[in-house]
Amino acid sequence: MRSNASGRAYGEGAATRTGRGRAAVLAVGVVLSLALTSCSSTGGKRAEEERAKGAGGKSAVDTPRWKVAMITHSGDGDTFWDIVQSGAEQAAVKDNIEFLYSHDKEAGKQAQLVQAAIDQEVDGIVVSLAKPAAMKTVVAKAVKSGIPVLTINSGQDKSKSFGALAHIGQDEVTAGEAVGEELNERDRKKAVCVLHEQGNVGHEERCDGVREKFDGKIENLYVEGTNMPSVESSLESKLQSDPDIDSVVTLGAPFAGTAAKAADQAGSDAQISTFDLNEKVVSGLQDESITFAVDQQPYLQGYQAVDLLWLYLYNSTMLGGGQPVLTGPQVLTGEDADALEEYTGRGTR
Repeated sequence: MRSNASGRAYGEGAATRTGRGRAAVLAVGVVLSLALTSCSSTGGKRAEEERAKGAGGKSAVDTPRWKVAMITHSGDGDTFWDIVQSGAEQAAVKDNIEFLYSHDKEAGKQAQLVQAAIDQEVDGIVVSLAKPAAMKTVVAKAVKSGIPVLTINSGQDKSKSFGALAHIGQDEVTAGEAVGEELNERDRKKAVCVLHEQGNVGHEERCDGVREKFDGKIENLYVEGTNMPSVESSLESKLQSDPDIDSVVTLGAPFAGTAAKAADQAGSDAQISTFDLNEKVVSGLQDESITFAVDQQPYLQGYQAVDLLWLYLYNSTMLGGGQPVLTGPQVLTGEDADALEEYTGRGTR
């Protein structure tokens, strides 16, 4: 199944793993459907004008000005997290929320930022769990102190046991399985999965998912993600040493273009695919330097996290029923690129 605007939703191969999250997805769909119905009553043109205003509008609610802190394992300058932050900020405007954002790639320092939010007595916390072991104690402190916590993006399997109200993101293994099946459809035989952040459980799960469904051979390649020239040289060397590699899978949008360049420098015909989406990836889909991308809708992760905390503070309600609220995966190809260009250009996809 392909859709002009949103790509192909991964379905058959993930049925056994995503059953537990289907109700959560349907619940999100109901909320979004109601929101879109409300907008359409004002007329399509007016609704689009209102959306185009972005975060500069006024609050749509008359509730106390609660304070919500979001603390993630990556941030400013990373196109994925810029989109997450944008979604959270727009929800905060709508919900009259004072939004605080901070991040640190080092798990220990990320935990310190969560502690700082607790000390500020915020009304809610949103946190990513890329390295769950380092975050367990401080998340428990927040919950014990009465601060509602939501997790996003990574740490789905640990979220509930840590005391979080819900997890918002994609099932990383399922997303990897979607890539594996896509590689099979393209008759790929040997792939390399490029991991740019060692210790990130979500990244390992993605490559594990590819391995689970891919009929060919796959190797993990660990690179220094903070040094893009090093990433390029490592991948170029790998492709030169193994001409049988016909597919490169990167785990973040900023690395897809680098992978394409490395393949070109190595004289390799390997196809490039990636997790996540940004403006450059859409351009790559259009010029076919990137064959497909798997989108987990980061804007929705940020927006829904803040909006769900507002709903909880206002009405003690929560989506998911204890199961993850899924925002992906969606497989996107060149067929979808033109329809997505507007949204990546404004930084919401």
